[in-house]
Amino acid sequence: MLVRCLLAVASVKLARSFSPGARFESSAQLTTAGARFESSAQLKQATRFNLKDKPGATQMSMSSSAASLDQSWSGLQTLSSRTPVGAALDAEKEARERGVGAAFVQNKLRMFDSQEAPRLTLYRDHAGWCPYCQKTMLLIEEKEIPINIELVPMRSYGDKPQSFTRKVPSGLLPALGVQTSDGREQIITESQVIMDLLDQWHTVENGYRGMMPEESDTSGQARFRQLANLERQLFSFWCNLIFRPEGPSFGGGGMISKIMGGGGSPDMSGSMQGFLECMKTVDSELASTKGPWFFDFADHPTMIDFIYVSHVERMLASCAFWKGLDLRSDEYRSKLPSLNAWLDAFEKRECYLAFKSDYYTHVKDIPPQYGPGYDGGFENKRLAMQMNVLGKDGKSWELPLSFDDELQPLYRGPPLPICVLKAAGIQGDNEQVGVEGTSYEKSDPVKMDEACRHMAAWKLASNGANVAKFAARGGPGGSKNPRKTFGAELADPYASPDEQVIASVEDALQSVCIALLAPSNEHESALAGMRNDLEANITKEKGRDVASALCYLRDRTGVPRDLPLAAARQLRAHLNAAIDVLYK
Repeated sequence: MLVRCLLAVASVKLARSFSPGARFESSAQLTTAGARFESSAQLKQATRFNLKDKPGATQMSMSSSAASLDQSWSGLQTLSSRTPVGAALDAEKEARERGVGAAFVQNKLRMFDSQEAPRLTLYRDHAGWCPYCQKTMLLIEEKEIPINIELVPMRSYGDKPQSFTRKVPSGLLPALGVQTSDGREQIITESQVIMDLLDQWHTVENGYRGMMPEESDTSGQARFRQLANLERQLFSFWCNLIFRPEGPSFGGGGMISKIMGGGGSPDMSGSMQGFLECMKTVDSELASTKGPWFFDFADHPTMIDFIYVSHVERMLASCAFWKGLDLRSDEYRSKLPSLNAWLDAFEKRECYLAFKSDYYTHVKDIPPQYGPGYDGGFENKRLAMQMNVLGKDGKSWELPLSFDDELQPLYRGPPLPICVLKAAGIQGDNEQVGVEGTSYEKSDPVKMDEACRHMAAWKLASNGANVAKFAARGGPGGSKNPRKTFGAELADPYASPDEQVIASVEDALQSVCIALLAPSNEHESALAGMRNDLEANITKEKGRDVASALCYLRDRTGVPRDLPLAAARQLRAHLNAAIDVLYK
């Protein structure tokens, strides 16, 4: 594992690129079909699998000759599409292109039940980093507003196209384009203005969900304003805690001791106390309603819930990583029960999963937007949580993976798209197969593991050749970026691949893809086959260069842009298994 950490450092020095925002930014997008590439290593590996028909799909089975199988990327894509998960994702992709189907971070059209071409266009960030774009998209999804979507890079990981800056000279995201009767496009910026207008234009009387208290409800309107002010206070306390060096710690009693039910901590600074006091006030406001949301006038999240959740999500990641403060732990579930119930309720909604990042993505996307985070807080816990988030704890990105993650709960709602859970026959804790509105903590771990792997394999196979070229930026002759650098630590959208390693990286990734596609009862054999082929077909001299390329790819796997966390951790862990072999 130390070897991989050193490789990761070398990869950063070569590349300076992260993206959940920069990875697969154009031709390298994982969502486009890849080119064919044969390799002797994969033809050898191919002998391990045979296809056997099963009702509804085709399942792989280790046994007889695989001479009929095409182990190019197009062949692996076909193989993936014959699994229940792959077939479901193919159908979902086609539906999304028509503007229907489920929420997805890179959707470009949302029609819902509308038959008319939308007159609205939302310009939002490409990678799913922007909290203001996230809250706007959540409102759109919950209200089911027909809309076109244009994906635009944030300044921290790429250049904005001139077609956008001509319309929005400031470059602000999100922006809303409104088609006027004379064919022009009127541009509106500022997320709260956009959300207010979208809600006003799509009324309850016209069949859309209400997002605000009625204007005649003076107490409800007053509560909304009070909660909005509280959110700004919480944001301020968070910024003071994370983005400034912490002041002196205060042990003993005091208000925070009474509120949080403890005797104080010598590791708790004044800024942490202030943040937790404010968060406790938020918890109390949530506790004052009958349901999990801030208002009781609807059985769904409303405007104020969206205003809070995009930044609270980032607070969870940053507090764990830079302060060792886990607000989702059992300890804080008892101290902040209504906050955690609210988060659980969001995580049971598929549209929230579509825009939810993991902690790793957030600790890479927060600094270029807000400034660097400062280490502090509970040091021993912080160091352990940092190792978990960065995949350096020997568990979080390592095979065999535990069912759940120690720090980021995966199954308090659907961990994968509903179409995948249905196709895999995975039952929620309410004993129904593939539905939202329930947790999956008691689901079949074997079925879940296979579904997560198959989703990762489907995404890799769908654009394997371009993914290999992207990963090859991490080779010793790659990541040349003469044009410019960006604020995001790992962003290098203009970097070039190391041409000398592309073919070997291709071979390695095809081996990884085959291991991901193996059925559960043959997964260990497939991993052994992957290791044997890597040793046999990639020379020791070339192995370290290919390992560096795989580190580059692993470290730029973004959530939710590339995969949901439950599937992304499988891809990262399988890449690590290959890296271990190649670096020997």
